[in-house]
Amino acid sequence: MAPPNIVLMHCHDLGRYLGCYGAAVDTPRIDGLADEGVRFDRHFVTAPQCSPSRSSLMTGRHPHQNGMLGLAHGDWEIGPDERLLPQLLGEAGYETHRFGLQHVTEYPDRLGYDREHVEEPLRVNTPPSVHETARAREVGEDVASVLSAGEHDAPFFASVGFFELHRVEEEDGFGFEADRYETPDPERVEPLPFLPDRPGIRSDIAEAQGMLEALDDGVGAVLDALEAAGLAEDTLVVFTTEHGLAFPRAKGCCYDAGIGAALAMRYPDGFGPDVVDDLVSNVDVFSTLLEFAGIEVPANVAGRSFHDRLARGEYGEYEPRERVFAGMTWHDRYNPIRAVRTERYKYVRNFWHLPGVYLTKDIYESAAGSEVREEYYCEQRPYVELYDLEADPHERENLAEDPDHADVRDRLRDDLIGWMLETDDPLLEGPVRPSDWEEIHPQLGDERDR
Repeated sequence: MAPPNIVLMHCHDLGRYLGCYGAAVDTPRIDGLADEGVRFDRHFVTAPQCSPSRSSLMTGRHPHQNGMLGLAHGDWEIGPDERLLPQLLGEAGYETHRFGLQHVTEYPDRLGYDREHVEEPLRVNTPPSVHETARAREVGEDVASVLSAGEHDAPFFASVGFFELHRVEEEDGFGFEADRYETPDPERVEPLPFLPDRPGIRSDIAEAQGMLEALDDGVGAVLDALEAAGLAEDTLVVFTTEHGLAFPRAKGCCYDAGIGAALAMRYPDGFGPDVVDDLVSNVDVFSTLLEFAGIEVPANVAGRSFHDRLARGEYGEYEPRERVFAGMTWHDRYNPIRAVRTERYKYVRNFWHLPGVYLTKDIYESAAGSEVREEYYCEQRPYVELYDLEADPHERENLAEDPDHADVRDRLRDDLIGWMLETDDPLLEGPVRPSDWEEIHPQLGDERDR
């Protein structure tokens, strides 16, 4: 069988906030994709933030392995020896295309795409107008234009990045552009189960749903274009996101609301409809796409391919994971966390004096953030957290000091430390310096700052 075309659609700040995952929202095109293909109900990302998580999708390695310990536009970069997905696919004969956002590097040439259908990369000093090149409806139209004109060779790989559901800076903080998108009445939306039901949170949920409708339309435009071009049957379509919603206790946190992510895959010529409940990490997606493309997976990756689970409807040589790992180091603040999640338990280790719940800048300065930031920031986060996800799915009761769970805590602690040693995690050596350390702490000498 010839290798499939691959279309990888990805968005910002979505988590699993979709109808097919049980959310009270209307997302017919994404839900349809999941129904026709495979929906992964326990897919987790390596980091609850954008660039580090995306770096794992593109390298199959954890952020502290590939160098992406913070945001790309915050001067963090993937290491010079990393091998990225579009590079590997291109070397194997794929024509590679990029539409919309990437947010993995400030130097897009490093990604190795043959064709860039976007005007401007996101950099430190890039104006907000850069986001206009990645709005879902417009990106969907761009993809449709290229496919309808036949401006591609087979096989092709297309990375399709949507801006939504990222917050934007507004006059009174960060929101979801209610004036731009159609939003429902805040009184009619369902609260988020991991947050209290308060007016500011409701208003942000309503605004986010406006962006979600546009995202669904963008996905639909790509799916329609593949169908119209006669490419749907032999194209592997993937839809995913990099972390949870831009709400408190989600983005920037290693709770399930932060690291749980959508993942749906469709390939009519390769596998049929299914729901997979195995633990899966986004480093595994990298390996799986390479195997579908007939490319040998590099030996140094952290991911394991689940190709056999999909293509044969059986496990073959694939062994389901017993645990997944995640973490965070730098964002707009230092927030060093490492976590391990099994089917039932979550163990979190915090490596600094930290607030009870970390809020990224866009969440802190939002309507939702204003409802909880005082209580979340006045608390001191414990160094160790342990949750029974079966009894406590929203991770409210920390069992780290519970003697009845001491064995579980110690076992998961050992698992986490073992993983950190295996992956050469810099946190084992102490605090990780920020990317601008030399500016903060210049060496004194003949050319010292005056």
